[in-house]
Amino acid sequence: MASQIPSQHRALVVTKVGSDLEIQTLSTPNAAIGTAVCRVLQAGVLSYHGEIYSGQRPYPLPLPLVGGYSAVGRIAAVGEDATTLTPGQLVWIDCVIRGRDDPNSTYLLGIHEGMDERSKQLSHNVWHDGAFAEYMKVPLENCIPLDEGRLFKELGYTAKDLVYLSHLLVAFGGLRDIKVEPGETVIVSPATGNFGGAGVHVVAAMGCRVIAMGRNEKELARIKEVVKIGLPSATIETVKITNDESKDTAALKAFGTIDAVLDVSPPFAGESTHIKSAINAIRHDGRISAMGFIAHPVVGWQFVNKSLMLKGKLMYEREDILQFVKMLERGLFPRGSDFVQTIEFGLDDWKKAFDTAAEYTGIGRIVSLAP
Repeated sequence: MASQIPSQHRALVVTKVGSDLEIQTLSTPNAAIGTAVCRVLQAGVLSYHGEIYSGQRPYPLPLPLVGGYSAVGRIAAVGEDATTLTPGQLVWIDCVIRGRDDPNSTYLLGIHEGMDERSKQLSHNVWHDGAFAEYMKVPLENCIPLDEGRLFKELGYTAKDLVYLSHLLVAFGGLRDIKVEPGETVIVSPATGNFGGAGVHVVAAMGCRVIAMGRNEKELARIKEVVKIGLPSATIETVKITNDESKDTAALKAFGTIDAVLDVSPPFAGESTHIKSAINAIRHDGRISAMGFIAHPVVGWQFVNKSLMLKGKLMYEREDILQFVKMLERGLFPRGSDFVQTIEFGLDDWKKAFDTAAEYTGIGRIVSLAP
């Protein structure tokens, strides 16, 4: 089943790490069994996309590939085995690829090739292209239906707004993985970046009290303001990270019982003491979701004595996406500029998009390419 699809399309291609990306005209793929071809409407740009393709972040890549990762799009064609997806349907195009016969082989389209030989084989031979293209071929299971009437007409979201799912879903996956419940108190650290800021939004929407940690006091104040505007009933506290372990621990303990920690620390935060402070402050049997990319020096007396749980999590599960979309469609999140402010660029302006994304960080701030 297919709508009218051009034989060729434009895409932003990574041919060599460290070289400029190239806009190329490629043959538009056909939908085979188990696949869908999607028209990309808005593709998210990570704050560190430029670092990946320049080699500053040495992620292993199956080159050449179309850059990008996840996107909002419409189904253009589906394989004959599709049972619910139809051409024209609005979908979330997800970048997380899992081996169908081994879901533990996982990697991200346009970002890296994974950590084992099976994921590397799959990324090199079958699925590797991200969403910086007019059309994108993905597995059927990577297309998540979105209720366009509810989201666009009733709730007032746009495709640009929904690009924010790329960050919100990461936080939601980590929180569900450690079974965070409404009414609990959750530390988000650090909260001043894109993923941390999205984590604050998700924790608040789940009905939990948030303690946002970060070094940037101005951004911490903005987090509090943004959350209270969009979710007036939310409880949001902030703690400045000083790298004085005892001082930060005392600041956290002042808020009483703390149930869980969502840690999204970037690679350069390896020397920070905020994780130790959170461990010192969290309750007995507390849970920590480690979604960042630093070595966690946490297994010490406090960790053992408190019977704490540390759970690593890469991204999220498909079931997490489906549950999150239900929450979004029920209106549990803010709307419009109270929720997210997206800066959009065309495919030809990809350099400006990368540069802007590197600076335009924090809660509710996203950059997109509109192919």
